Amino acid sequence: MLTCWVLTGVFGAIVLLYGLLEVHYFLRMFLTLFFARFCKKKVHILDETIVYGICTTTDVDTLLYHMNNARYLRELDFARADFYERTGLYREICSQGSGVVQGATTIRYRRFLKPLSIFKITSKIIYWDEKTLFMEHRFITPSDGFIRAIAICRQRLLDCSAESVISTLMERSVKQNGSVEAGVTQIPHVRPQMPPEVARWMESNEISSALLRQNPTPVTNC
Repeated sequence: MLTCWVLTGVFGAIVLLYGLLEVHYFLRMFLTLFFARFCKKKVHILDETIVYGICTTTDVDTLLYHMNNARYLRELDFARADFYERTGLYREICSQGSGVVQGATTIRYRRFLKPLSIFKITSKIIYWDEKTLFMEHRFITPSDGFIRAIAICRQRLLDCSAESVISTLMERSVKQNGSVEAGVTQIPHVRPQMPPEVARWMESNEISSALLRQNPTPVTNC
């Protein structure tokens, strides 16, 4: 009888936990950070990182035919967490007394991901200005190398300079490597040119911001 009550309590606790939190999301995030910190190789801040995923039955849309569009953006959480940890980016931002938030995201879908199909997400920094980092993520199916979707994310640093963060990580990488090693890509400390698609996207964001400032949402008292 006692065993039955214990099992009922455990089952009830699990149901309650899943009702209040998306448990598998937090568990996967924990595993992503664990493997990035203890099992994967650290990389240069301008290198590309790769994480793998699979389109499960909880990721598909109502037609059960392909991955739900919103799930692509959630997958980017794991890709960024892996990148932040392996490059030391997040720890450096925190050490400078700052934080980072997602400022904007644009994604272009090229071909859908079918249920149970395996994909990889490549992540890299493609540009930065004084307060912002721009990252590009690509969803690629390893079986054919096709880019299924491509996303650009704008990461806003709150209270520190993006240039300072990038410079510190580059200098640290040079000191750790000491000299040029075979097979190690040496990246000069030069800010890249803003890609044309990012420039046009930023123009669109500025137009949107200007329109919103001209038409503020009225405050109503209830």
